[in-house]
Amino acid sequence: MMGPRQVAQGALFYEFSIEEIVPADHPLRGIDRFLDLSDVRPLLASSYSSHGRPSIDPELMIRMLLLGYCQGIRSERRLCEEVHVNLAYRWFCRLDLTDPVPDHSTFSKNRHGRFRESDLFRHLFETVLQRCLDEGLVGGESFGVDASLIPANANQTRGIESKEGLPPDLTTRVVEEYLETLDDAAFGGSTKVVPKYISPVDPAARWTGADGGAAFFAYSTNYMVDLDNAVIVDVEPSVPIRTAEAFAARRMIDRITDRFGMTPDKLVGDTGYGSAEMLGWLVEERGIAPHIPVWDKSKRTDGTFSREDFVYDPATDSYTCPGNKELRTYRRNFSKPRKPNGGKDGFIRYRASKHDCDACPLKPQCCPGDPGRRVMRSVHEAA
Repeated sequence: MMGPRQVAQGALFYEFSIEEIVPADHPLRGIDRFLDLSDVRPLLASSYSSHGRPSIDPELMIRMLLLGYCQGIRSERRLCEEVHVNLAYRWFCRLDLTDPVPDHSTFSKNRHGRFRESDLFRHLFETVLQRCLDEGLVGGESFGVDASLIPANANQTRGIESKEGLPPDLTTRVVEEYLETLDDAAFGGSTKVVPKYISPVDPAARWTGADGGAAFFAYSTNYMVDLDNAVIVDVEPSVPIRTAEAFAARRMIDRITDRFGMTPDKLVGDTGYGSAEMLGWLVEERGIAPHIPVWDKSKRTDGTFSREDFVYDPATDSYTCPGNKELRTYRRNFSKPRKPNGGKDGFIRYRASKHDCDACPLKPQCCPGDPGRRVMRSVHEAA
């Protein structure tokens, strides 16, 4: 027999508990079990007034943001809507049925205000990492590093040419953020190359075509990952330039060492981290074995001999060419032997004798347009 039509009947009193509604195996219960935000309020205490109307609990905002990250909710407006209607989300955020949900604009204000000034997100990240360390999930011996392109929230068709400069009507916050990055080694100080375009709404972003497609404004998010269980141990932003990404990797290693006492035995990365300077820093200054392809541009494509065709002898600090002649840094005999030093570009130059090159039958294959052959060797070549 068909049952009666179900019609909602309003009741005067309800006996209801959100705790009983959320299943015991719900993923948010697993996250909540390891989540301790007791130190959030003391960390932000200096940002709040001691009198006046009570503000929104900062722990509530952090729980809502974590919820958005875990559930893939990128919009703050939608996040507030989901917390309003989802009982499991209310339980995770410590909200009862009648408790109001913060307005979405509150998150934006706190991101650019209290949370940024107090470095709260870095503190939360390191708190989670410390918990992973305590649980034995981080080995600390083998790290991997890589960078991901993050498109900036800037219209690529409205960029202005760098030579024109920034327009005078920019907001104060945008200008301040841009000025803060000018001398940062991971941003403005990463290269002397001036970008073709600047975004007036986000001038700290970099115009790049690093992904091989059409150029756009972007940042790089650099990740340092422990290879035992793929736990992210640090994150650092930079512009999408190889030198900036390599510097970000160095900064992350130093920070992990200072704050957690971990220095990896080896670092795994792609060719972007295989510059001579980066490899020298890893091997000579930090004692880290690099598992990184070398970024080597010494291979010639014009049919003449490349540097790999010359044999280096560390005992005499010299190269031997295919014609069995010696290339040295100095051709004079000094009373006090001089140790070759690299130039400002970090390379030592080894030169052949002009007399040897003029009489060599291999000159057309070696240095057809030069009086003598020269080979460059990085001061970090051993690394």
